[in-house]
Amino acid sequence: MTLNTQQWLEADRNTVFHASTPLGQYARGEMGGRIIAGAEGIRIYDSQGTELIDAFAGLYCVNIGYGRPEMAEAMYEQAKKLAYYHTYVGHSNQALIELSRRILDKAPANMSKVYYGLSGSDANETQIKLVWYYNNVLGRPEKKKIISRERGYHGSSVAAGSLTGLPLFHAHFDLPLERIHHTVAPYYYRRGDDSLSEQAFSRWCAEQLEAKILAEGPDTVAAMIAEPVLGTGGIVPPPQGYWSEIRKVLDKYDILLIADEVVCGFGRLGTEFGSLHYDMRPDLMTVAKGLTSAYQPLSGVIVGENVWQTLERGTDDWGAIGHGYTYSGHPMGAAAALCNLDIIERENLVANAEHTGAHLQRRMKETFGGHPLVGECRGIGLLAALEFSADPASRTPLEPALKVGPRIAAACLQQGLIARAMPHGDILGFAPPLVVTPDDIDDIVARTQKAVNTVTDELVRSGEWRPARD
Repeated sequence: MTLNTQQWLEADRNTVFHASTPLGQYARGEMGGRIIAGAEGIRIYDSQGTELIDAFAGLYCVNIGYGRPEMAEAMYEQAKKLAYYHTYVGHSNQALIELSRRILDKAPANMSKVYYGLSGSDANETQIKLVWYYNNVLGRPEKKKIISRERGYHGSSVAAGSLTGLPLFHAHFDLPLERIHHTVAPYYYRRGDDSLSEQAFSRWCAEQLEAKILAEGPDTVAAMIAEPVLGTGGIVPPPQGYWSEIRKVLDKYDILLIADEVVCGFGRLGTEFGSLHYDMRPDLMTVAKGLTSAYQPLSGVIVGENVWQTLERGTDDWGAIGHGYTYSGHPMGAAAALCNLDIIERENLVANAEHTGAHLQRRMKETFGGHPLVGECRGIGLLAALEFSADPASRTPLEPALKVGPRIAAACLQQGLIARAMPHGDILGFAPPLVVTPDDIDDIVARTQKAVNTVTDELVRSGEWRPARD
């Protein structure tokens, strides 16, 4: 039986629990849905034949673009040889060994081993357990608290969701957990003191972190987790000098740094890792998304040498480490990741992210700098955001009830473009596949401009907002 789109949607509403969705509204048919039927390059196609430019690469993840036949072939060949075996008690597979070597070759020099999972959320769950285990080995049972940042995103499971610093992921779930705390976001645009330079604001952020550590007790704080660039919290690059200031505080109090590279890793900033771009010198790293370009689920925890040596001491004393997942080191995921890395290297996509990313940043600023509704154009590499403001000169936020960010994202869809309305603010985010070209960027910016102008005109005509510069 062949179903039409409406029949597929009805079946979907009756059977599927969707992520990040108003469940009742969707199940009752009060909001629309879309059946994705195919994709190629930077475009996706739905069951009604609508073509959309995906300027968010799925969820920051389809770095090599859609529809790569070599990825399908690599997974098929692996499935014929070995579709699955576990990695408990020393079992491995050739794809996994080769992948681990290649990841470590790209990572900072102090990295030693890679542990595998399926998602960034489960990798950050692993990070928490390793940090706690590490301090138990060192005889520091009280040194267990982990500091994250407001607006940070680290997953939506129980512990990883606690690390996330966005209210949406805590409200009504009884989160965050007790041992997890948050410090200020390095969000220079929303600074409280206009007189602060970026460097001075970075020092202030470091002072706030130190104050949090002292308030909790340095002997109780084990680690800090942070994205090199805030992702879902608004696509916010750190201000000048931020990471050097933060690193000083962490070193002072013997606190580990976990770099969450789920978004930034494997080229998005124009470097292999955000940690290298900002000289973060992490002790642990989390990777996912760009590791396979989402063709297969796969995540990794990259463990620094210092932490690894301590973990070894623990198992020498206590026996095999009590952590593992059924699908850890899955050979199909490893095969997909190897092919993905081959494509990234062969097509020089890290350099493309740097050069085409610079074009993206330039075109955004040229097009939206001075726009009466745009407070800030920001980004780095192939990450960019527009933040909308009632009065850009004073950085006055818009009334939340206007839902300007979602309205502009919806207007982008009308222009055949997927951009993401970021939670917790009127912000439109962009993270196109790393295969994007300068011509594609020009097209994305032009479609965005039409969408922004459409909503601007609607707001003025309805009297909901008036430009402050008039």
